[in-house]
Amino acid sequence: MGVDATDIRPVLERFEGTDAQRRVVARQARDLADSGRLAADRGSEPTVEAIAADLADAPDGSDVVERWNWWIGSLETAYGGYERFGVQTVDDEHDVNA
Repeated sequence: MGVDATDIRPVLERFEGTDAQRRVVARQARDLADSGRLAADRGSEPTVEAIAADLADAPDGSDVVERWNWWIGSLETAYGGYERFGVQTVDDEHDVNA
């Protein structure tokens, strides 16, 4: 089964953030689902709604990337091996095009 990035993007609109942030999180969600790691660790295939519910548990005021990274951090702590699914951000001060 798996999580399609185009299916999860509208669900991610529930959370603060930009369209670019939602696209990145959607790709990471797809990659995470495709890896099979979450299904192996939790015993069931991830769904769009289940991922959205996990993101909703993040601290209030968090944008979609912060929520994603909070959840990935929780998975990393519980099972290990999830760090590669985190989203890295670069602030404007360190923009390579500047």
